[in-house]
Amino acid sequence: MNEVAKKKGTEVSTDLMSDMFAVAGEGAVFDVEELIVPRIKIAQQGSPELKKSDAKFIAGLSGNDMFNSLTSEMYDGAKGILFIPCHTDTTYVEFGAGVNGGFIGVLEKDDPRVSQTTREGSTEVLPGGNELVVSDNFYGLIVFDDGGSEPVIIPMASSKRKIARRWKSMIALQRVEHNGVKKTAPITATLWNLRVVDETNKRNETYGNYAVAKVRQLNGDEDRSLWQEALAFRTSCLAGGVKAPEESSSSSDNGDDIPF
Repeated sequence: MNEVAKKKGTEVSTDLMSDMFAVAGEGAVFDVEELIVPRIKIAQQGSPELKKSDAKFIAGLSGNDMFNSLTSEMYDGAKGILFIPCHTDTTYVEFGAGVNGGFIGVLEKDDPRVSQTTREGSTEVLPGGNELVVSDNFYGLIVFDDGGSEPVIIPMASSKRKIARRWKSMIALQRVEHNGVKKTAPITATLWNLRVVDETNKRNETYGNYAVAKVRQLNGDEDRSLWQEALAFRTSCLAGGVKAPEESSSSSDNGDDIPF
């Protein structure tokens, strides 16, 4: 019996990578609807990710760098990231008043209370005293130097909303030409660079905000797989399978935004 066991043991492959590649993806492939789509955020002064004593601390992260909220992967803010937008929406999230105010619910755009807010410093206050956080969300793919990609959400609340409006305007101006005819390009047709630059608010405080620039339009067979991934992610977003997570209220700001 021992001889048989030893014989079977010697038959186990010593090339573990070959074994893994033979069953690549088995048990690890899920629908987008089953996954948490991470957010890309900016590390600001006061962000918990910069504090060694905080559970969210990310070693090596610096102010004005970007990071992945799920994996803690870091991106140099000065260099930025390459990104293909696939879908956008705007969320209106109600939080309880005060530092300890928690998530209450998501309001519809046409909810009359949305147009009845008053501004107190950097906070939008709803009738009744609760806070409203409005965020323009960009769903899309980060494109890495090796050609790989990953679905993420880039939320733009408070002072970032002016960047969101500018970016949407730039997207709307993109054109594709075929057989001499020009049409408005689909949102998934263009690769953009997002980096972090310094801005100053009315209190003369410096904070990091996005700067957006067009890199190029997708073109040719070398971009076909990216195009297909972008379309698939857009389809999931339109079907309601991908939702932007609720942003923190401004009174319990996590450092991702220093509003005006």
